[in-house]
Amino acid sequence: MKTVIQNVTISNEAGLEMVDILIENETIVGIERSDKQVFAKETTDQQLDGQRQLLIPGMIDVHIHGANNFDMMDGTTKSIQEVSKKCLETGCTGFLVTSVTSSLEALLIMIDRTKEVIGHEVGAKILGIHLEGPYLNVKRKGMQDPNYLRNPDLNEMATILERAGDLIKMVTVAPELPGCLELITYLKKKNIVIAIAHSDATYEEAQTAFQHGATHITHCFNAMPPIHHRAPGLVTAALENDAVSVQAIVDGIHLHPGIVRLLHKIKGADGMVLITDALQAMGVGDGLYEFGGHQVTVEKGVARLKDGTLASSTVTMNEALKLSVEMGIPLDDAIKMGATTPASILGEKKIGKIAVGYNADLILLDEEFKVVKTVLRGLVK
Repeated sequence: MKTVIQNVTISNEAGLEMVDILIENETIVGIERSDKQVFAKETTDQQLDGQRQLLIPGMIDVHIHGANNFDMMDGTTKSIQEVSKKCLETGCTGFLVTSVTSSLEALLIMIDRTKEVIGHEVGAKILGIHLEGPYLNVKRKGMQDPNYLRNPDLNEMATILERAGDLIKMVTVAPELPGCLELITYLKKKNIVIAIAHSDATYEEAQTAFQHGATHITHCFNAMPPIHHRAPGLVTAALENDAVSVQAIVDGIHLHPGIVRLLHKIKGADGMVLITDALQAMGVGDGLYEFGGHQVTVEKGVARLKDGTLASSTVTMNEALKLSVEMGIPLDDAIKMGATTPASILGEKKIGKIAVGYNADLILLDEEFKVVKTVLRGLVK
């Protein structure tokens, strides 16, 4: 299978460039300036004229719970497939199936359903599983169900890993809980990304967690103490540690634009990741939803519990990309935050960039960042 994509605009450190791209099977094998017409005589199976629109590497959402009225903790393959479909429709070609705090039984069922879907996704590819909980601090629970929050248990985690195989790519924990440092050490040896959130950790406790192997912050600033000049807390510890990357929910609600710019200024595009943290309302709209053991009201796109607590989001990855640029993040950096950096954090070597030798998982966007075409595994859709 040979494909030529013509007349597309790509973004790189030098700015915007018009190029043609040659794909063989699932791999990018050539990139040349459009005016050279190097691939004009290629015999191809597929051709796509990008009409000068923006082509980006498929984005990667490392933190998403649901979409299209489906929650991936539902215990069905359909729920995971619906998220896969919606992810691709909104600029994402890979994602982590993300849990919420639950019983062990419910989590194992979600893992089983994920294993059944992998390799048969109708849309974006499953790159693994992100466990958000259950080892989180009830004081910073957010929308996590307090009935299932518990202290770290190495035996329970061993059971989870045995069931999941190598699918667990990221685990979010509260490091101040009893036994959590031992858990972090254990997970680090398994090459799993250890993230921190839903945590009341002090500055000192966070630094200790980083020393043990934590390297990532889930939805930075949310579900953790705010910065105080005499109690700098988890966020400050993360911001001054160059080895720690952060997630950002850029929806205009969870983070003020000034905070988005500050995160970018401190961490740069290589240390900052765009996520949706979306619940099943993504792609559906306002209404009442059951999520994480709570009733959630979505009004004007904002999801909240009865007490006003923010409960995930409804933003999509292409919307987060657009908002990042509107908030002042350079386009090339915003693309890196949506695609390149999450791929790097997950240890993925062949996705997240438009470059020779990389997988042909690509998204064509119009000037409003709406998805025009997708290329997944080299196939134009």
